[in-house]
Amino acid sequence: MKSISEGDLLWTPTTAVKEAANLTHYMHWLQRERGLALADYRALWQWSVTEVGAFWQSLWDYFEVQASATAVMPLPSHTMPGAQWFPGARLNYAENVFHKMAADQPVIYYKAENRPLISLTRQQIYDQTAALAHTMQQLGIRPGDRVVAYMPNMPQTIIAFLAAASLGAVWSSCSPDFGSRSVLDRFSQIEPKLLLAVDGYDYGGKTFDRRDIVAELQAALPTLEHTILVPHLGKQTALVDTMLWEEAVGNGPVGKGPLGNGRAHLPFAQLPFDHPLWILYSSGTTGLPKPIVQGHGGILLEHLKATTLHNDLKPGDRFFWFTSTGWMMWNYLVGSLLTGSAVVLYNGSPGYPDMNALWQLAEESGITYFGMSAAFISACIKAEIHPNRQFDLSRIRGVGSTGSPLTVAGFQWIYENVNDHLALESLSGGTDLCTAFVGGARILPIYAGEIQGASLGAKVQAFNEAGEPVVNAVGELVISAPMPSMPLYFWNDPEMARYQASYFDVYPGVWRHGDWIKFNERGGCVIYGRSDSTINRQGIRMGTSEIYQAVESLPEIQDCLIIDLELLGRESYMPLFVVLREGYVLDDDLKQRIRHKLRQDVSPRHVPDDIIQITDIPYTLSGKKMEVPIRKILLGMEMDTAVNPDAMRNPAAIEFFREFAERLGKK
Repeated sequence: MKSISEGDLLWTPTTAVKEAANLTHYMHWLQRERGLALADYRALWQWSVTEVGAFWQSLWDYFEVQASATAVMPLPSHTMPGAQWFPGARLNYAENVFHKMAADQPVIYYKAENRPLISLTRQQIYDQTAALAHTMQQLGIRPGDRVVAYMPNMPQTIIAFLAAASLGAVWSSCSPDFGSRSVLDRFSQIEPKLLLAVDGYDYGGKTFDRRDIVAELQAALPTLEHTILVPHLGKQTALVDTMLWEEAVGNGPVGKGPLGNGRAHLPFAQLPFDHPLWILYSSGTTGLPKPIVQGHGGILLEHLKATTLHNDLKPGDRFFWFTSTGWMMWNYLVGSLLTGSAVVLYNGSPGYPDMNALWQLAEESGITYFGMSAAFISACIKAEIHPNRQFDLSRIRGVGSTGSPLTVAGFQWIYENVNDHLALESLSGGTDLCTAFVGGARILPIYAGEIQGASLGAKVQAFNEAGEPVVNAVGELVISAPMPSMPLYFWNDPEMARYQASYFDVYPGVWRHGDWIKFNERGGCVIYGRSDSTINRQGIRMGTSEIYQAVESLPEIQDCLIIDLELLGRESYMPLFVVLREGYVLDDDLKQRIRHKLRQDVSPRHVPDDIIQITDIPYTLSGKKMEVPIRKILLGMEMDTAVNPDAMRNPAAIEFFREFAERLGKK
């Protein structure tokens, strides 16, 4: 393929692809059942964000949601925040997952480092989920109790989630590569009753022992009553109040279950539409991570829509996304089970033993939709690999990329090195809604460097500084109509003050997400990175306050500033600027200890690319670190536009960053 530029046409759906697309089937259904003749995707999208209640009700009917009670109205109140969805409905997310699972073929394929690929059937998953749910009930877990997991991306984690959801317990998870401080900053806020954990994990050919951290979590979470441990190390454990996984799933209740095996019966608590399903975390720049509560019904409808209509998943597909349990894409991956397709899980490093590991998995497991981060594609380009020369990747008909903007070079690499008939769906969304609100549409063409458009039901627009929608200009990404997967609330935010400040403080009644976006006339869009100072590394957002807490705990560090320069068309780069206490120097030993501290207390993903000594951190007159203005300067914005020296406590401190930006621009 010749060199391409942004906006070049790369892929056009054939007539056969359009006719087979789930979007087309849904549009035919709308015409047949609702009398709606919508000419194309743009008309469908416009209807979905204008007749909001009617759209989401149509999805309820189209997908035949399993529920013991339905609502009289889908959306009595459109107010944001506070939109009320499907009042009176009663359902269970886990019940709908099992209802859609294929009964006659594997449902989960699982590959861990240095271990063979295995598969699990619906029957096996159902039996273990039922047994674990029974154990949870015996341990006193009731609707509304929090069940947390310190687990990697493995079948046991999905089974544990489904068991908790079936009972109406509220799920929350962190990846075991998170340091104890980051985990406690999250779990301590929600007061869990039950912890599921691994004693260790493999990554990059190394084994990491997490028994000390599990013990630390047990000691530091006063509400925790029980732990269920998935052993990996094969060693004795002295953890207290701990049950092994085999025991927890080995004594299920006797009674004829829905699958007719005479062994396991899984009760599905019938819950209000807005009953909490799980708690995710999105970090701001100050304070603890925000515990985002999302509901059974909202997530159910959103994931049915997103995975079926946008990812175009069908029964028989095998859906893969490289993710950890600390990223919302793990929750989204579980949601793909609602399509009747199988999921493919990978537990380990994507670069071990080399960058071909996941492509080999694609051939071995028969992946039909391959999801990854833009950073992974960039790493493949750097490694100069050509996976389609080594592996049969012809079954892949969809590729998804998220976590950060995908460059034109990334688009070109996929089509040259995977296959040329797939649909490459660059998408963007967030933990806050646990979905992509701009992404793929299988009936639309694909242009280099461009996301195909706003998702159905997502009224995404670019706003200028006056709060007006703009086209062909970069603006703030906003959502101006409610979506059912928007947070119900933040945990321990009874007055909704933190919720309001997070999304609605700039444009009252309109959701401001914190990204820069530009739409063109055909509805395509490009994301230009964060408009705030939140760190976004490989899709996992982390508040700068968590990084500062770790770095500034070292005795040599007086102050620090971290800036994430992830931006479309730019190499990912995150420098840490430090001010040292008198008498110390920034030598290799101190740099290594800073990196180790961040790796241990925060996560390996949030270790900076560079550590740079400076004499002063820029502050506002009110004493806040000037993260957003400094980020703008380092991304090339003019000084006069990015910062007002009169609003600074120490305006001379800005000069270093002006010079640093010039050096960056010359690289």
